[in-house]
Amino acid sequence: MYRKLKPLIAIGVVAATAISLAGCAPAESSGKTTITIAGPNQWNTDPQSFGPAWEDLVARFEAAEPNIEVKTVVLPLTEFYQTLSTQLAAGTAPELVFNQASHKPDQVVALDDYFNQPNPYIEGNTKWIDAFNPDYIGGESNVGRNAAQHYEFVPFNLYLSGIYYNKDVFAAAGIDEPPATYGDLIEDCKAITAAGYTPLAFDNSYLAQESVVKPITSMLLTKYFDELNYYGPDGKPGTSKQISVKDFAKGVLTGEFTPENTPEIGEAYTLAKQVVDECATPNWSGVATTGAAFTGAQEFLSGKAGMSFGANFSANSLDDVSWDYGTLPFPTVTKQDSPLATGEPARSGANTGGTSYMIPATTEGDKLDAAVKFLQFASSPVGIQPWLDKTGGIPALADAAPAPGLEGLTTGDWALSPTVPQPSLLPKAVLGQSIYTGYLTGNKSLDDQLAETMANWTTGAKEVAADGKWTDDWVQQ
Repeated sequence: MYRKLKPLIAIGVVAATAISLAGCAPAESSGKTTITIAGPNQWNTDPQSFGPAWEDLVARFEAAEPNIEVKTVVLPLTEFYQTLSTQLAAGTAPELVFNQASHKPDQVVALDDYFNQPNPYIEGNTKWIDAFNPDYIGGESNVGRNAAQHYEFVPFNLYLSGIYYNKDVFAAAGIDEPPATYGDLIEDCKAITAAGYTPLAFDNSYLAQESVVKPITSMLLTKYFDELNYYGPDGKPGTSKQISVKDFAKGVLTGEFTPENTPEIGEAYTLAKQVVDECATPNWSGVATTGAAFTGAQEFLSGKAGMSFGANFSANSLDDVSWDYGTLPFPTVTKQDSPLATGEPARSGANTGGTSYMIPATTEGDKLDAAVKFLQFASSPVGIQPWLDKTGGIPALADAAPAPGLEGLTTGDWALSPTVPQPSLLPKAVLGQSIYTGYLTGNKSLDDQLAETMANWTTGAKEVAADGKWTDDWVQQ
């Protein structure tokens, strides 16, 4: 499957002039309740708007609720995380904020009671929570809860990334089929370099590094599923279909699962470094991210690179290049590539790391009611489907459909969630930072990287335990 690309959009957010939320709350329109939604731009380079599809969503909501007015504050890549985190801590955040800002559970509204009531925009719905696909939020697994076991955000869409490749570059390099295994990838990178192109457009962003490290790590760790599977979805002793943050935290703080005693962690780093050494843009650590749809976006879009990492947001929103593209998952690490391999295909799975919003705990009265209504509208098929279709969206709702043209990312093993994902235990202080740069550039040894990983995991495990107010004996170790 391939299509012509359209003009460049943002997969994450774009760098633009910072907009402070403090003191910028809009005045109430006559007879209307005004709410503000603040977050990063994931669809275009406009510092003032999330784009026409978003404006249409807001307009349709305002038509359905004429006594509510919605304002949008677009935040830049370099500042949205710090801005919203600071505002949440200070109690000055607007009524709706992007959920990837650092916060404690008590800084946002718990949505549990609302989820157990009908969504008024879905005919026949008796519980809002039942409208979601239980693989992503709700259901018997209770996925989507925070460390305190409360629902706190509503996903408007899901996030799924993968590799985009330039078919013309592959043809010039004599590559007939995209790489299926890790070994194929390394050989293809050598062929693309020999043909005069950069194999993998890369930059110094956390996204670029994670796109290599994460799938390799999860592939190698699948053998630890039974060993790590200690807690059920409710955070109590039991089992789950996927290893949770609490499972990982227990393993780290008890010393049962650490980077030093789990050789697959070091092997994943080693394999990731080989990909970067053989495939990535030369001197990539000096290439600043543009916050755009692809890693190394300028190089990839200009036709100078064979591959780049991108997400579902990229496919429907790019145009005007002279070459065709294809999509593929990260190739499988086989026994021929590493003696520690399981041979299982790489998995990524769509997740709620896309566009999700929550309500600060300081929101009250009519503004709270209005904010809840907007979240309900944006999580109803009639409200969200037109926006999904125009933005390359994948729905979290059971009765909505993915945008057309995403089949390359949404089918096969890659579309399934990994049973043992990469441990999500980074401390808040380093979230979003390019933490592997020293190792991937050769300026830090593997032992040093493993020690740094252990320090980060320990801090992260203690933070999430404190946020969740866990009382398990091992938390005190």
